[in-house]
Amino acid sequence: MTYALAPAPESYVNAIADTSPDLTCASAPAVAGGPVPDLRGRWLRDLRLSVIDRCNFRCTYCMPRGTFGADYPFLASSERLSFDQMETLARSFALLGVDKIRITGGEPLLRRGVESLIERLAAIPTLGGTPMEIALTTNGTLLAAKAKALHAAGLTRVTVSLDALDDGVFRRMTDTDVPVARVLEGIAAASAAGLAPVKVNTVIERGANDDQILPLVRHFKGTGVALRFIEYMDVGGADGWAMDRVVTADDVRRHVESVYPLVPLEDVRAGSTSVNFGHADDVSSEVGFIASVSKPFCGDCTRARVSSDGRLYTCLFATQGLDIRPWLGDGIGNGASPEALADVVRAHWARRGDNYSERRAQRSAAGGKRRYPTIRMSLVGG
Repeated sequence: MTYALAPAPESYVNAIADTSPDLTCASAPAVAGGPVPDLRGRWLRDLRLSVIDRCNFRCTYCMPRGTFGADYPFLASSERLSFDQMETLARSFALLGVDKIRITGGEPLLRRGVESLIERLAAIPTLGGTPMEIALTTNGTLLAAKAKALHAAGLTRVTVSLDALDDGVFRRMTDTDVPVARVLEGIAAASAAGLAPVKVNTVIERGANDDQILPLVRHFKGTGVALRFIEYMDVGGADGWAMDRVVTADDVRRHVESVYPLVPLEDVRAGSTSVNFGHADDVSSEVGFIASVSKPFCGDCTRARVSSDGRLYTCLFATQGLDIRPWLGDGIGNGASPEALADVVRAHWARRGDNYSERRAQRSAAGGKRRYPTIRMSLVGG
């Protein structure tokens, strides 16, 4: 199949020679010194950077305790990328057109001094001259204590994972004794600190928390918090995943609209994974739906991921990644230049053809099953 090359984002126009929307991948030139499309015409815009592979939750669909127990061999601190190395690689990605960096984990707020990393990343110039957007995904348990410092360091916005309002359901899914109230305190603190609009991500698993959909919508309506419902995915850690446990985004939306009428909102960012709505009586209260299983969006995926041990993954469902540590050295001058690493990443991205979710959907339609395990979620981030 031949894919048409999508037009480059506006911020790229001064950095590339040709942004013709009808240029096919077969004839797409490798662009020296700037962005480059992959084999499916997708431009690199987003970097997801995992800073730690540990988490203080043991969510059943991500890090089940039976697998990630007390003796699990998580990375030692010496095996994680240093902040110097992360800054170097982020500068390399910025040279390729990345204008958004999302800090992930594990639980990224467990990484000591993460505020100083955010400050360094926020100062990196983008090709388009706009400020680098720095986002962070967290389970919210440490957010109340850190929200002000994170905002002061340059964090642009935060996404909090919250799969239930009911304490019993929440504790079963996270396999911890943390109360929901602590996460809600973190969300409130983030909003008060100026990280608004805070986003809340909820993974819906049939029979586990599908009774929490309406309570969550009711709770966040009118608060300024944007709620996102995500289909249950077969990510690393979800060994028991099965299609019959997926509640489709369309079904979730119909359930919401049975009580709360919604109106569609215009998408503001290319490559967005969420289809967003506002309440009919309050369009400022957003509810979004991410159909990652039932309606895959591989076709406009602009995201690269770097794990906390320094491997580059071009798909969330990858089984192996490119080790970029040889180009990073210790991050303080004895590694390659950001320009040299950018050349390596550019060449790797140009060969990217990942479309796992589309192929999963095709196999499911044909009665097939997932054929191989993916990289663990806590290492590469979401």
